[in-house]
Amino acid sequence: MAKLKFGEVEENVVTREEFPLAKAQEVLKGETVAVIGYGVQGPGQSLNLRDNGINVIIGQRKDSPTWEKAIADGWVPGETLFEIEEAAEKATIIQYLLSDAAQIKVWPTIQKHLTPGKALYFSHGFGITYKEQTGIIPPADVDVILVAPKGSGTSLRRMFVQGRGLNSSYAIFQDATGKAKDRVIALGIAVGSGYLFETDFNREVSSDLTGERGSLMGAIQGLFAAQYDVLRAHGHTPSEAFNETVEELTQSLMPLVAENGMDWMYANCSTTAQRGALDWWKPFRDAIKPVVEKLYDSVVTGKEAARSIDLNSQADYRPKLEKELEELRNSEMWQAGKTVRTLRPENN
Repeated sequence: MAKLKFGEVEENVVTREEFPLAKAQEVLKGETVAVIGYGVQGPGQSLNLRDNGINVIIGQRKDSPTWEKAIADGWVPGETLFEIEEAAEKATIIQYLLSDAAQIKVWPTIQKHLTPGKALYFSHGFGITYKEQTGIIPPADVDVILVAPKGSGTSLRRMFVQGRGLNSSYAIFQDATGKAKDRVIALGIAVGSGYLFETDFNREVSSDLTGERGSLMGAIQGLFAAQYDVLRAHGHTPSEAFNETVEELTQSLMPLVAENGMDWMYANCSTTAQRGALDWWKPFRDAIKPVVEKLYDSVVTGKEAARSIDLNSQADYRPKLEKELEELRNSEMWQAGKTVRTLRPENN
């Protein structure tokens, strides 16, 4: 295990060099990995596992759109594609990749097939961290592990196909067999991780829920909307407002940040842009930090979990979700974005 130093802080990480795919294949030889759920993470993780030579099957509700998607991706009913219960019964490792709400609903089915020596794998710490609310309490004689790719299953798969890796965290909640560490690292490598950094279920869910609601999704949409609205209110056209708010960030600047960091991106912008960014980042930080603190408190006290479980478990959840997404999709800003994207050179 390698050590990464951040000043006085050290982190344990696992790289492909010290734990190559061949080692992962050896660890997982003889295992049957059942990926339960074929929604957000399921396709990317299962296809990468399959391409890496791991014995993997899919458990999914029959005759659903995702069942048909699995067939389109090459999974064969009765051979590598099964109903959820049959897949769980066949598995030695159950990758529980349903949504948090669906995990609660399906848990009784999964629980009865967690026989001694099996492993229960998550890509999110939600179900275990909030087990008093979710009811997901594994038996003591199975391994409980986590690999959480730091991105969507779509990104995980795209980067794998490109020969790259998406960084992931890993955690061990319960080591019943003495093999949990080898199992979790092997699975992390086999699903396509660039490197793996150590965490625990509680820290994973606290950072993940904060990130999703903060800089990754919620806060950035709020920032986009605020800046776009101000520019439009002062007479800028939709195209100009969108380009200055979203397009330049995502297409030009974020790739520079990803390549070498924010300071390097600053150094590759005009001196006027540098000066303005250096002057204004701290006022933005000071304005936003109290909101992030409030958000983090809501996460660690379980308020966010309770709200998610309550709303996402309601019978009319999907129609309500679609209505909210439709409002976002039909906003002028994202309609402008739809038009702008058609004008990119690669689309012409």
